[in-house]
Amino acid sequence: MNVKPDFSKGRNLAETAPAFLSVWDMHSYYGESYIVQGISFNVHEGEILALLGRNGAGKTTTLRSIARVSSPQVTHGEIWLDHQPLHNMSSYQAAQAGIGLVPEDRRIISGLTVEENLQLAQIAPPIGWSLDRLYELFPRLAERRKQDGVTLSGGEQQMLAVARALARDIKVLLLDEPYEGLAPVIVDEIEKTLRIIKEQGITTVIVEQNAVRALELADRAVILDTGSIVFDASASEVLENESLRTEYLAI
Repeated sequence: MNVKPDFSKGRNLAETAPAFLSVWDMHSYYGESYIVQGISFNVHEGEILALLGRNGAGKTTTLRSIARVSSPQVTHGEIWLDHQPLHNMSSYQAAQAGIGLVPEDRRIISGLTVEENLQLAQIAPPIGWSLDRLYELFPRLAERRKQDGVTLSGGEQQMLAVARALARDIKVLLLDEPYEGLAPVIVDEIEKTLRIIKEQGITTVIVEQNAVRALELADRAVILDTGSIVFDASASEVLENESLRTEYLAI
């Protein structure tokens, strides 16, 4: 079990980190509230990492900190993606570097069709994810391409949110509660899609209250408790550790 990567003093993570995405000693605040308290972890290219913990553990804050959104405020630490430092970037710059955040509320743009939502996000010209390729991955979106995005079902909106992130030719997909409010059959469909995305080399970090489903999908798991990492190991180790699941995940 590795709670904190052993980076030497004076290290340059661009040179020493073996991972594709590295977070080192990150501290994040919402105002005066100290949420993320010096966490460190690595995610390898093409890996699916489940970021788990009880409500209030700091999971969403961690995703938002990696994506460099304006709130929370990261006061200390380093974030590296594919040898690029993200920690001094704006959210726009982090997105250009390859970070794609799908928030819990999905943020589908009202008044725009499915296709317009995708076209708005798509880089020009698309390098890896053309509209045709996105529609091949999400055939249900192809059927509804002219429909207003906000009128889709919850599962379809989640598919659109993921497709919109991919449209920017991202390197890392950050998913915040992607199964929230969805029927099991829709969750099955989304998981199948995430496995296909993994085969395409996309690295994924998933925050999900349905910990068992997330662990069954993931390669590795990091468990947070009150803003600190308490476990970092393979997903199978967490599934097999009943005391750990009971204490930190309530499952």
